[in-house]
Amino acid sequence: MYLPQPQLSTVAVPPPGDGPGFWAGAPSAVAGDDAVYLAYRLRRPLAEGRGYAVVVARSVDDGAHFEPLLTITKDQMRTESLERPTLVRTPSGRWRLYLSCATYGTKHWRVELLEADRPDAFDPATAKVVLPGDLKTGVKDPVIVHHDGIWHLWASCHPLEIPAEADQMVTDYATSPDGLEWSWQGTALDRRPGYWDSRGVRVSAVRFTPAGVLAFYDGRASALENYEERTGVAAGPGPSTLTAVGTEPHASSVYGGLRYLDIVPLPDGRTRIYYEWTRSDGAHELRTEVRLPEALPEGVPADSDQ
Repeated sequence: MYLPQPQLSTVAVPPPGDGPGFWAGAPSAVAGDDAVYLAYRLRRPLAEGRGYAVVVARSVDDGAHFEPLLTITKDQMRTESLERPTLVRTPSGRWRLYLSCATYGTKHWRVELLEADRPDAFDPATAKVVLPGDLKTGVKDPVIVHHDGIWHLWASCHPLEIPAEADQMVTDYATSPDGLEWSWQGTALDRRPGYWDSRGVRVSAVRFTPAGVLAFYDGRASALENYEERTGVAAGPGPSTLTAVGTEPHASSVYGGLRYLDIVPLPDGRTRIYYEWTRSDGAHELRTEVRLPEALPEGVPADSDQ
């Protein structure tokens, strides 16, 4: 399976500074015709601007090191902060970049979309809101998969009625015929009272398998663990119903969090994984490893291509 082994990983993107609050991560990667393309978020501490940019980059080898192609700033997106982007290539070959945007002065999040013919041609001036959320719910960090002619989406949804509780999260599921207009289908993965993921669960990667659906997710047990989530595994008979596997996290950093796992099949049959990892000084860096399938934990279906 694609569980991280940080001792085998390399740094794909370092943080923009040293110490807590400086992050490079929240990766979303796609294997294109000529290279691996990666979108990721850069962040500074709260008092210095939060999530200030999303970078789209191209690998200079097989997905281990990257050259930036373009940078989209929070000012260009008219947002207080940016979080995890989602980079997608459509069946027709067009590129899409879904951006998680914080609404000024609130706990609310929305998702906006950019489209382009090339991954270096996204224009923030063309952005349109595709997941607006509402007064009761903030929506961010979508995972989007095109499978069997249907667009599938899993998004992190946060309650807004009580601001102090807005760090809580569940993962809701939606479908679309075109990846633009979405129909919500309910909660796919919920929190588990009394466990390590009792405060929040955020699906980060999904694979369709012959036996159902395999997902990886970020979880936390308290508001104090916000920003330092660990990685869990979930599975289900279909995309709308996921159940956590086991009672403990499947991957973490000894210094804190390991989150936003993404999985990219490579043309040569190998698979790359990317994730955000907390290092010893509290900064977060974006790491990558090449992996082959492993024996799965009991109850997890075998993987297949999306």
